[in-house]
Amino acid sequence: MGFTKPYFPDVDPDTFLKKPLMERMRILAIDWAENGFGSPKMIHTIYIAKLLVLFVIGGITVATATSGLPAFWQVAEWWNQPIVYQKVILWTVLLEAIGVAGSWGPLAGKVKPMTGGILFWARTGTIRLRPWKWVPFTNGDRRNWSDIGLYLALLVSLAVPLLSPGVHSDSLSKALPDNTSGLINPALLVAPIVLLVLNGLRDKTIFLAARGEQYLPVMVLFTVLPFVNMIIALKMVIVVVWIGAGFSKFGKHFANVIPPMVSNTPFAFKWIRRAHYREFPRDLKPSGLANFMAHVNGTTVEIAAPLILFFSTNKWVTIAAVLLMVGFHLFIISTFPLAVPLEWNVVFAYTTIFLFLGFPNWKGYAPWNMTPPWLALIIAAAVLFFPILGNLRPDKVSFLPSMRQYAGNWASAVWSFAPGSEEKLNRVTRSASNQIDQFIAAGYEPQWAEITLQKTIAWRSKHSQARGLFSLLLTHLPDVDTRTVREGEFVCNSLIGFNFGDGHLHNEELIRAVQREAEFEPGECVIAWVESEALGSGVQHYQLIDAALGMIERGTWKVAAAVAEQPWLPNGPIPTDVTWSLSGTKRGAAKVQGQDHGHGALA
Repeated sequence: MGFTKPYFPDVDPDTFLKKPLMERMRILAIDWAENGFGSPKMIHTIYIAKLLVLFVIGGITVATATSGLPAFWQVAEWWNQPIVYQKVILWTVLLEAIGVAGSWGPLAGKVKPMTGGILFWARTGTIRLRPWKWVPFTNGDRRNWSDIGLYLALLVSLAVPLLSPGVHSDSLSKALPDNTSGLINPALLVAPIVLLVLNGLRDKTIFLAARGEQYLPVMVLFTVLPFVNMIIALKMVIVVVWIGAGFSKFGKHFANVIPPMVSNTPFAFKWIRRAHYREFPRDLKPSGLANFMAHVNGTTVEIAAPLILFFSTNKWVTIAAVLLMVGFHLFIISTFPLAVPLEWNVVFAYTTIFLFLGFPNWKGYAPWNMTPPWLALIIAAAVLFFPILGNLRPDKVSFLPSMRQYAGNWASAVWSFAPGSEEKLNRVTRSASNQIDQFIAAGYEPQWAEITLQKTIAWRSKHSQARGLFSLLLTHLPDVDTRTVREGEFVCNSLIGFNFGDGHLHNEELIRAVQREAEFEPGECVIAWVESEALGSGVQHYQLIDAALGMIERGTWKVAAAVAEQPWLPNGPIPTDVTWSLSGTKRGAAKVQGQDHGHGALA
């Protein structure tokens, strides 16, 4: 892997692309284990530069300059100023809502252009995904001028309090008599709160892209609570996010996340990468080290350290827990995960320092200092509602409000196209072309662009749900070895300008919206899609969807069967239990037959 040139697998492209699908997955899964995605290190440098210059220096400069505080390099003067923290949150929401923070750039499948977000959401005719059909005034799946006005109004409403000076707060002055910078005027936060909700009701993509599930409650707390209660409630929010994410990692999925994540770290030696696999290259299931990283350094730390931070009144214990959580988020940044949530992890690292060292429990900011005490119960119930519902009914709640970040228990999909039919996606109104075309436009030779995109489905194959998704393709598509297979998250990014691993953004609703313009023939575009595992159920519910025909089959597979297999399914497809099929058979498989026009069609 060079600085300006990508790493390509050591294969002859002509020969490689003629191999059966699962043989290609075997080769690329082994290659990923040693080399990750293979992006040139210049790409990682661009991400780091964007993070430091645009987000950190830019955000702190805006926050301090508009609040009458010293310059960004005088850290001791501003790190614990409440208005700086408020403006860091607003800065983050603004960048996320524009689309230049998480899910940005080549590691998210955006090459030309590198930005999705605003290029899609400020353009008429692009796809809009409403969260609930029953909400009035949200019919349709295309963006109009009122949607654009609503979206741009959100950006302006975030910029206004961000650029405005602080105002006096009696509760702040009582707690910190020497503070002169004040707090953001609560009245200025009403508009971004309302507009984020309205945008989300029209298009859930914008709400999730702005990380509304986490930052909306924070903005509400900025608005309605006096200072001490606000700090305590902010601690509750971040602790719920951490513990929710830690809790979601119990089960069979998460150990499969760590090895490919570490393999993508540009700074890791090959022996470290290999050590995360049970018996490289023969057995790519997680090793003992990977399980330790997952359930000790991961699950245990993400639950135990936040609880210590929340209740500790010991300075040195608190400092140790702060360092542990800051290191936790820096580790995630170092792996450059494909959704590249780098800014989010920096915010959480800073939040840890600001809340738990800037306003520690022993100075009157402990949970038992909230007044009245029953208020803590109301806030806890509010912030726990969606994580609990989302784990019990994952079909009802995005995995982001469910707090299942990095858990490996995701709704996911792979899209398959009959030869030549992927090009029909370019009929869809959007601000980007197919990713294969983007990579070619960036200078990749067509064959290497194809192999690079196939590495993304090889990455998916290393996660538990992919063994079921590929099983569906193998079972239902006799021509699967000649079809183009794409990772659903990457396809979604090119269609709506954002994805953060949420399969709900490329489910049947998006497929219907795409079909309106793409006009696939039966069998040309077949998608295997699966829902997250509900808490303790032991199964995942899948759907097989033909873009032209709609739902073809529904059923389940056992999670244990999926995690027990290698990424390339050497023992063949895992068993599935068909609960419904278009053909009317409940315990069979809907088959794909070749048609006279040369494409597969579902019978």
